[in-house]
Amino acid sequence: MAEKVSTEKTVSARDAIMSSVRKGLGVRGDEPGRRGVVQTRLRNPVANLIPERARGTKPELVKQFQTMLENGGTGVVRVRTYKGVPEAVASALRERNLPSRVRLGGDPFFRTFEAEPGLLEILGGAAEATDLVGLSHAFAGAAETGTLFLASGPDNPSTLNFLPEHHFVLIDASDVFGSYEECWAKLRGVLGAGVMPRTVNLISGASRTADIEQTIVKGAHGPKSLVVFIVGSARE
Repeated sequence: MAEKVSTEKTVSARDAIMSSVRKGLGVRGDEPGRRGVVQTRLRNPVANLIPERARGTKPELVKQFQTMLENGGTGVVRVRTYKGVPEAVASALRERNLPSRVRLGGDPFFRTFEAEPGLLEILGGAAEATDLVGLSHAFAGAAETGTLFLASGPDNPSTLNFLPEHHFVLIDASDVFGSYEECWAKLRGVLGAGVMPRTVNLISGASRTADIEQTIVKGAHGPKSLVVFIVGSARE
């Protein structure tokens, strides 16, 4: 009985909040055509204001993307081809005195690692508490803020973004865009209309906070370091 009462209170509170919102907007919520307007906007999304820094040639945007990341304390490694990715990751681990072991998902982006047996110890699946390094693939990046877009799922479990102490992220140079809107457009284009992953994580740097005595502490709520590998050359 207690559970039923709790549910009724929750529904009542929600109704009260929605009623206040409708009153503030001056609508009832059941007006003819209202749902149609919403559906039309969802089917035909309109881009917001695009800042000037999000405009430019692909090489210019990739350079800005790298600069924004580095300005935020993120390590950036440029890799010419996919074949060079495993060695680049192994080198980054050695430079940071980390074991040659990474946890990654089933993303096809990581198939190059299969061609380099013995170079790295590869662990698959969701991250575990003992993992030091998680390796993810970002489906897009926004140059305007140096932000990585990562979609959740078996290919790139979200735990890799937050649980290991160090987060390595691979992104193809062709997937770097100027604005957030272009990144969302790519996701819609890949998954199809009306389809979204459970979570899209936007990452612009390692976890940090200055809540305590205004002293910056890294790794407060997630990885204490972020390294981004930009693969391929940026073309017009």
